[in-house]
Amino acid sequence: MNYKTKMLIAVGAAVTANCQPCLESAVTVARDNGLEETEILEAIGVAKMVRRGAIGNMDEFASALTGTAGGDAETPGHGCGCH
Repeated sequence: MNYKTKMLIAVGAAVTANCQPCLESAVTVARDNGLEETEILEAIGVAKMVRRGAIGNMDEFASALTGTAGGDAETPGHGCGCH
């Protein structure tokens, strides 16, 4: 795997982990190593999609476990398409 791909994965992982220091570091290193701003923004966008889907799925899972009403109306489910 090339370094550019690794950096884009690091950016996406930081977003999905909700880690601001990691994201700041990954974006800085990516920029310092010549990655295009559009590539960084695309990685962030994909990570947001994955995170949104995971949050929705977890809300549904928690509701099923507790027998409560459906997930949070503000949290869209299945945004990432993994299920």
